[in-house]
Amino acid sequence: MWFPVAIFLAVCIFIVLIRLFLGPTRPDRLVGLDTLNTLIVVSMVILGAAFKEKIYIDVGIVYALLSFVTTLFIAKYIEKSKF
Repeated sequence: MWFPVAIFLAVCIFIVLIRLFLGPTRPDRLVGLDTLNTLIVVSMVILGAAFKEKIYIDVGIVYALLSFVTTLFIAKYIEKSKF
């Protein structure tokens, strides 16, 4: 039952990677990076629920926290620099 969801998330990750590498501006790329991190966290939680492994969910929570902090630092850097 989880396999179609994994395929859908893989397609979404592929689309976001295209936006991440071909984004016209830095903020577009930052949004792409944040979206990619969110999709990775969702994938970890789905796989953790599918295989009944709590460690995937724990790692997903830690990854989400680190991703959020990293996004804040990058956004602050982009705000200070000129486009």
